[in-house]
Amino acid sequence: MSSRLKTPAMAGNLKSGRALPAAMAVLSDRDILKAVEAKRLRIGGFRPENLTPNGYDLTIAEVAVLGAKPETVRSGIAKVPPQTRFAVATVEVVDLGADVTAQLWLRTTWARRGVITGFGKVDAGFRGTLTLGGYNANASEVVELPIGERFAQIVFEDLTSPAEKAYGERSGHWQDQKGVRLK
Repeated sequence: MSSRLKTPAMAGNLKSGRALPAAMAVLSDRDILKAVEAKRLRIGGFRPENLTPNGYDLTIAEVAVLGAKPETVRSGIAKVPPQTRFAVATVEVVDLGADVTAQLWLRTTWARRGVITGFGKVDAGFRGTLTLGGYNANASEVVELPIGERFAQIVFEDLTSPAEKAYGERSGHWQDQKGVRLK
């Protein structure tokens, strides 16, 4: 048997004989559905077709184009000029329990079209829609972002133990946000 940690139940290091804390594990599609059923996490606006083998694709509810003429688009197609920042609000409302965190990843479809993003973690205990920042790095091409299109993937992870103080108790600045929120 390998000393590599395969599941939280196998969290011992066989070479040193010392027990190590369980490793964080990415939730599979099956695990996400179980976590939703157990109310450890919630995805408001859940669409079964957005479930991936190890995450869930988040869809665009609105786009704030932050260029020379700022505008917010809530229907149709947002057109982001070249070399312009924008922010996307998700349709989905996520609600993470104290023992679940998440990573955000740009769908490669958008990276191939010249979109650059800088995503991070979603803290245990966060609740609300997500505001995702992006940049059209094209020198001369407009990027079109259709409302309702899949934009990013959220990948859920089990924490090794529940957070002592979840997001709402630590800072909670973005708790319960709706739509694009920049401040």
